[in-house]
Amino acid sequence: MRRRDFMTGLGIAAALPAVSRAQQATPTIGFLSTRSPDEATLHTNAFRSGLEETGYVEGSSIAVEYRWAKGDYGKLPALAAELLSRPIALLVAAGDPAALAAKAGVPKVPLVFLVGGDPVRLGLVTSMNRPGAATGVNFFTGDLSGKRLELLCAMVPSAHVIGLLINPRFGAEAAAQQRLAVTAAAKELGRELVVQEAATEAEIESSFAAFVKAGIAGLIVQNDPFFDSRRSHIVALSSSNGLPGIFHIREYPADGGLMSYGASLSDTYRRLGVYAGKVLRGAKPDDLPVLRPTKFELVINARTAKTLGLAVPQSLQVEADELIE
Repeated sequence: MRRRDFMTGLGIAAALPAVSRAQQATPTIGFLSTRSPDEATLHTNAFRSGLEETGYVEGSSIAVEYRWAKGDYGKLPALAAELLSRPIALLVAAGDPAALAAKAGVPKVPLVFLVGGDPVRLGLVTSMNRPGAATGVNFFTGDLSGKRLELLCAMVPSAHVIGLLINPRFGAEAAAQQRLAVTAAAKELGRELVVQEAATEAEIESSFAAFVKAGIAGLIVQNDPFFDSRRSHIVALSSSNGLPGIFHIREYPADGGLMSYGASLSDTYRRLGVYAGKVLRGAKPDDLPVLRPTKFELVINARTAKTLGLAVPQSLQVEADELIE
């Protein structure tokens, strides 16, 4: 063997352990979601953008193992247990049921969550400022149902009977709170409320049939990951039945729904990624206060309004953050 070849071989052999160590050092995130991968693509990409802000690039400096419940919350405990049995450095849970399933799995790694409900009341953290072993982002959307009803009534002032679609499997307490909040707002505004529960696609169909039979003229849909995962179906039913609806995220009017009021879900997922990256960098969850949105956006699909025979009032045009033409 020539000296040059011999020295080259030594160099390659010396480099191999370093490469192996680098590969082993690449951390893995477990990502547990209540939703479906196809309809959540926009938000998953926003999560990746947040990771990149902290220097982590999926497929390069970080690996992510995804588990999707696809709206079936009963699958979450097994999916959480599967992720926690693997050598992950961090568990991310997106959606209230996912976060609760992750917490119940008693993770030995940090937990970073995204939830719509109060994380203290859910038992995920000890306080918002000093959360303990878990932290994350509180989407803070359920408490806005009264405001959504006001906006819907401003858009459709003749709507005296309003429908509310809730999912009891999202959590009995969350469903009850949503019902109470909208009921109180409807009473104050002099509206009648018709409530339907749905936890499957078939029940969504039957709920809309019941709404039409009851003669509702406006619709509010609970902020719920299952409903989000069936967003196109709900929007299609709203359109085919001529029902003006207000939702919690802009993705509904972007897909043809009438309007939405709430925080930006894309930005929330980005912030989730930033927090995940900070924890991977060594930050303790207890030192990262639970984040809450500071801005809420009103989005109106003007084309849908026209299709429904509605004129967007000047007051809402001024208030709207986005008019989709």
